[in-house]
Amino acid sequence: MQKFQAIIKFTMDEAFMSFVPAHRTYINYLINKGVIDSYAVSMESQTCWITLNTTDKEKADQYLTKSPLYKYWTYEIEELFVYDSQHYRLPAVQLN
Repeated sequence: MQKFQAIIKFTMDEAFMSFVPAHRTYINYLINKGVIDSYAVSMESQTCWITLNTTDKEKADQYLTKSPLYKYWTYEIEELFVYDSQHYRLPAVQLN
């Protein structure tokens, strides 16, 4: 598996918020399947960042097109060379 970062810009209209619950259900499903590592949204800049585990960029795109919010997005997908986070580290040792 390779890691890809989707950088999504979105626009909102009156109907946008009605699709959010179904979108969150889909995102939670992909997180539980291990397809999505991280998901972050900024309402200030109307940008979303999603880190995906897939075999190639086309597969990452296939996952994104299934979102109920897809019609509101313009995005780029980039393959990551390095991905590190606190979640990939061993827990700190605490002596009793």
